[in-house]
Amino acid sequence: MSELKQAIEEIVEKHLPDENHFIVEVIMAEKAGKTTLSILIDADEGLNIQTCADVSRAVSEELEAKDLISGAYILEVSSPGLDYPLNSRRQYLKNVGRELKVLRTTGEELVGKLVEVESSGVKIQVKKKEKGKKATEEEVVLPFEEMKKTIVQVSFK
Repeated sequence: MSELKQAIEEIVEKHLPDENHFIVEVIMAEKAGKTTLSILIDADEGLNIQTCADVSRAVSEELEAKDLISGAYILEVSSPGLDYPLNSRRQYLKNVGRELKVLRTTGEELVGKLVEVESSGVKIQVKKKEKGKKATEEEVVLPFEEMKKTIVQVSFK
């Protein structure tokens, strides 16, 4: 399965419009006897539906021509969506300045503004509130390996 997934990733990479676009994840799932191939892509300056449609068409044609997936399958090409966890350094870079909710491997949950992305992790600015005192802001350095799940928080302000 991993060889097939790698072959699919190579096909998708080839059909992305430019270097501003990137693969977030390729997921193959079997449900009720049907194979679903979900390809999540993103772009540094945002992704539009036409790009998803173009990539879907090109990938579908190449998968059919190479007969990589036996039997019927469903192909979905989309962006990861707001509630999808960040999983690459590139996604973190795209979200500098936004509010994140981070679940650490220790179980601790932090909410703060993403200030900086480094090669080994991120810096987020969190508000510390102590009873009877004014809230203070503190920068916290989080190595990637200590972050279990990171979700961008939606703000309607």
